[in-house]
Amino acid sequence: MPSPTSPAPGTRPHNLARILRLVHEDGAQSRAALTETTGLNRSTIADLVAELVRLGLVDEKVPDVPGRVGRPSPVVSASPEVVAIAVNPEVDAIEIAAVGLDRSIRARERLPNSALPTPEAVAEVVAARIAAWRDGVLAASRVHAIGVAVPGLVRAADGVVRNAPHLEWRDVPFASLVRSATDLPVVVDNDATLGAIAEHRYGAGRGIDHIVYLNGGASGIGGGLIIHGTAVAGAGGYAGEFGQNRPRISSDADRRTVDGVLEAEVSRRRLLDVVGLDTADDETLDTELRGAGSTAVDDEVTRQARVLASALANAINVLNPAVIVVGGFLATLAEMRADGIRGDVDALAMAESADGLEIRPAALGPDRLLIGAAELAFADLLADPADRT
Repeated sequence: MPSPTSPAPGTRPHNLARILRLVHEDGAQSRAALTETTGLNRSTIADLVAELVRLGLVDEKVPDVPGRVGRPSPVVSASPEVVAIAVNPEVDAIEIAAVGLDRSIRARERLPNSALPTPEAVAEVVAARIAAWRDGVLAASRVHAIGVAVPGLVRAADGVVRNAPHLEWRDVPFASLVRSATDLPVVVDNDATLGAIAEHRYGAGRGIDHIVYLNGGASGIGGGLIIHGTAVAGAGGYAGEFGQNRPRISSDADRRTVDGVLEAEVSRRRLLDVVGLDTADDETLDTELRGAGSTAVDDEVTRQARVLASALANAINVLNPAVIVVGGFLATLAEMRADGIRGDVDALAMAESADGLEIRPAALGPDRLLIGAAELAFADLLADPADRT
């Protein structure tokens, strides 16, 4: 994800950005707490907060504390009326949400596809939903930008989707298409990269600086990397494609393809087939798998968990993360077969690299990619509030 240039430390723009990011990422805080966290004096904090209120980026109110003697410190919160539009186009559905600067989800829709969506069709859907929301739930809101999480290889610098094989998009100037349809700023990145950022900031990887994230979706398996607390995308921006690696499969009985890649062996489509569903969101699939009570379902979940464990062991040996976070249908596998996956990982990974490692399901659940896309859309605003309003 591109990193907007931040103002120089100690300057007024830098301090405005610091205050805004604190209330965006950590939630509402009193002026007293902001003074303590930043080390700035009370009058400076009051002045900075007043500027952010004037810009419409934060709200400030004095809490009503019964029985308190003296005036309590005003509480500062990010504005829910400044919103980002988050979009995740997939083979089975287009998910779109309006996410407030306070991280509240103001509106959300999952729009099933009857056929593979074209880039132009997705742009039209996004424009139509924004127009409808502006006449309704977002009537009093300010839409800052659109962030898109695409299941494929994205050149984030200009929003070109180089290759989203399951969508059959190749070299698509998707940011430009959506910008033309909506007349709003648009930023685009890989879905798993954005999922990793969201889980690192707010979910299962919060406070942890070395994370491998694997995302399981309708388009297969992607990955994101957090190293030293920073998202790592690689030279071309395409790092983390774990789904294209070939896992070690010791038993021929576990193999479903000839020398297939991970996402061909550990597959959402195969799980849908075994429970008799044509399509479903992650929550529905999770419920069906857990409640099936079928030998065929149990065997397929166990098989996929074994193959997944092999891929996780490879990631552990190469990257030595503190935590592996798995999202989408992979989170269901990780929870249903936690002991088996852990045992297989311990048997396959170097003991030193696996020591202390945790494997966690994504804490943000179905919101993870949309929250990541919203973070992408808000990045420039959070970096320099005075210059982006």
